[in-house]
Amino acid sequence: MSALTVRQVRFRYLTLYGLRWLPTGLTIPVMILLMQERGLTLSQIGLLSTAQGLVVLALELPTGGLADALGSRVVLVTAWAVSLLSLGLFAVADSFALFFLVWALQGVYRALDSGPLDSWYVESTLAADRDADYEPGLGFAGTVAGVTIAGGALLSGGLIALGPVGPVSALTVPVLVAAALQAVALVVLLILLVETGPARSAGALRASVVAAPRMVGQAVGLLRRSRVLLALVSVELFWGFGMVTFESLLPVRLADVVGDPERAAALLGPANSAAWLVSAAGAAATPLLLRWLGAAPAAGLLRILQGLTVLGMGLLAGPAGVLVAYLACYAVHGASNPLHLGLLHRQVDGPYRTSVISLNSMMGQPGFALGAVLLTALADRSGVGTAMVVGAVALAVAAPLYLPAWWAGRRATSTTPPGAGPAAPGTGPAGVDTGSPTGPAGASAGDVQPAGAASSAEPHRNVPVKPSRR
Repeated sequence: MSALTVRQVRFRYLTLYGLRWLPTGLTIPVMILLMQERGLTLSQIGLLSTAQGLVVLALELPTGGLADALGSRVVLVTAWAVSLLSLGLFAVADSFALFFLVWALQGVYRALDSGPLDSWYVESTLAADRDADYEPGLGFAGTVAGVTIAGGALLSGGLIALGPVGPVSALTVPVLVAAALQAVALVVLLILLVETGPARSAGALRASVVAAPRMVGQAVGLLRRSRVLLALVSVELFWGFGMVTFESLLPVRLADVVGDPERAAALLGPANSAAWLVSAAGAAATPLLLRWLGAAPAAGLLRILQGLTVLGMGLLAGPAGVLVAYLACYAVHGASNPLHLGLLHRQVDGPYRTSVISLNSMMGQPGFALGAVLLTALADRSGVGTAMVVGAVALAVAAPLYLPAWWAGRRATSTTPPGAGPAAPGTGPAGVDTGSPTGPAGASAGDVQPAGAASSAEPHRNVPVKPSRR
């Protein structure tokens, strides 16, 4: 097959991204209710979600290293096949043991799925045009995810409203439809995703598995050598901690404000769909933020703004005020994700990209777990509003962690002569690009540079001329 153009790569990426999230949108509204329908208690369901989290935490980095060693296509095909298996099992599971297996498989799927598709898109875009902007495509992916999840949730509600189909309960129908869509997605993935690197034969599997731990170790080593990358990954700890407020505490806060849990639940249904849509709109606005502010300043500002929206959720009176703040929070969240991931991708090149993205994702797991323990305990003691204020502060204090990327970009901009090309990077241990002794374009040696880029922070992205990522 001839080489793909930048436009073709983006089209395939967004198509696959939508197919990846549509089954998720179908299952979100029925997952808990279906398990309760089949006899599980809420405490048992809580144990299942914890098990999934542990599986993801254990496999996140190894599977990222496997993707870097073996290639995105093989890992994604495996991930989506595992997801299909878990959905099929979910449709018929009727015991705690079977549901445990479902959630464990979903954990494997999430770990395998974390990063390879984004990495394929970035690498394929750069293979088509080394100077191409891939950030807008990542932003459009956030929009696609929000729209498809919202659409899947609405479709799920419509299927439930139709009632049972023969012996299949109404809550099971969306799961079966999700499994069918996952099968279609797997076929489309096999057709559309073409690796840009050298072909890998079946005999390379063993060597790739052996190489995966080394890939992980070298990806972790990048954090020690790049203060920019370390700061960006650290943002995820605070982000994960603060996300507890709008993912777990909002229903309790709304119930407190409304005074009736059932009415609060009725309000949350359409509010959740609207939240995904405004998240998509936020992601679509990313190119404007990149033109006006640049990636790092915009990302830092959004961290502060998200803290303010959570503060509003915790302090505003009345359901209207809480829900408006909730929707604003998701709009900011949608815009923040692409900016953050774009900055991450700019810090690493070559065979470590997926490992670094997996490492970033993994950092959010302990942050969320710590927030779930501390903020829910604080909510019991001092009220949900107080817990939300603490979560808001955690989100906002992460903003300065974007300063190293901003400073690196400003240094590179001020020291690169007009029309000068990028400095030739040196090669450090294990093939890691560490730059010249003082770093390309005046950046410090601690900032890992992507090959062929003017600086680790892509300084021209901080000039309000051309759009940058997500």
